[in-house]
Amino acid sequence: MELFRRENYLKKIRGFYHDDGIIKVVTGVRRCGKSCLMRTIAQELAEGGVDPASIVYLDLDSRKLRKVKAADELEAAIDDASTDAPDGLKYLFIDEVQNVKGYEEVVNAFRADGDWSIFITGSNGYLLSGELMTKLTGRYIEFEMQTLTFKEYEDMKTFLGKTIDPNPTAELDAYILEGGFPKALAYESLADKRTYVKSVVEEILEKDVRRRVQVRNMPVFETIRKYITNNFGATTSLTNILDDLAKQGVHIKRETLGRYLKILEDAKIVRCCERFDMKSRKSLRGEQKYYLADLSFYFALNTDNRINYGPVLENIVYNYARSLGYEVSVGRIGKLECDFVMRSPEMEYAYVQVAMTIMNDRATEEREYRPLERIKDNWPKFVITRNDPIQHRSGIVHENVTELIGKGRTFGLAQRSVSLDTDH
Repeated sequence: MELFRRENYLKKIRGFYHDDGIIKVVTGVRRCGKSCLMRTIAQELAEGGVDPASIVYLDLDSRKLRKVKAADELEAAIDDASTDAPDGLKYLFIDEVQNVKGYEEVVNAFRADGDWSIFITGSNGYLLSGELMTKLTGRYIEFEMQTLTFKEYEDMKTFLGKTIDPNPTAELDAYILEGGFPKALAYESLADKRTYVKSVVEEILEKDVRRRVQVRNMPVFETIRKYITNNFGATTSLTNILDDLAKQGVHIKRETLGRYLKILEDAKIVRCCERFDMKSRKSLRGEQKYYLADLSFYFALNTDNRINYGPVLENIVYNYARSLGYEVSVGRIGKLECDFVMRSPEMEYAYVQVAMTIMNDRATEEREYRPLERIKDNWPKFVITRNDPIQHRSGIVHENVTELIGKGRTFGLAQRSVSLDTDH
């Protein structure tokens, strides 16, 4: 079976294919493509000459292995699957490893034995909790996956033999309304795509919320999930959310709200983007924005098909920057705000403003350019719009989102390949 290859992630991992000292951990929201990525890696290994008997692949969501819940059962499953493996380096893939209680000790034991290159996936933030970092006493690397970027969306449509609209703006709108879950591309109608996304949301709520963290008051939790989903990209705070909930007759403690928001982050439904003070180079607590792991979480769960391009384009740019491995914050420059401050591991910076258009009037153009012009360093600065004629002003790069992301361009920073935890 031919697989769609997510090259952006494969090129980050290839250098570690044969490393038996580091556990490769692939994380991401459910159904974003982690299993396909793992199978692609296994396929590349076989194509590169690795004996198939040396490749052990365990899908713990499969019917055959779904009853594997304990550490001893996982160890036995690995041993059974590797009985025919020849001497030398073997490759172990465990999909949805968080299904097994105590998996950390098993995985680490195989790593410690040597001659095992280990790859594991999980769908929520608990996979990389403090417990994991404690029990995996060796080294591990996290590779975080996103749903399809706009470029990947078009590339996968080509892979599947589907038509791409020659108008890039129309194609972008289709991407916004359909979302970036790979499986959704298999369905023809928008209604079917949204039914699928709703099933993904329900799966997340059931497996990552109800079962794992045992939220007692699901109706209130659902109210908060809907609130955050419907207000993505808006600057907010715990105080503001509590006030808005109170107007709806929902009264909860500040600590409970903070816990529920952390659960939404751990389930990878949303991501928190904190504010960053440009002068002090420090994060600012108290106000932040939340962005959706995939825009389909909004459109599939609401009847409104109107696109509010302000937060939508911000969400697209934010997720794209994260897929490149950048850290992203909201920037504050005195009383002005910069939509995004992006940082590479080498502490390189890029500053980004996002707007539907800067062509409506001079005031709009000034609003987008002024914060960037106030920044006096020489790091790259970008204004990103939907489909405007390209402007030239103050050395600031103006890009349309269909070109920037559709062509796979970056923001002038070194691309982050991994998140590495080492035990020195």
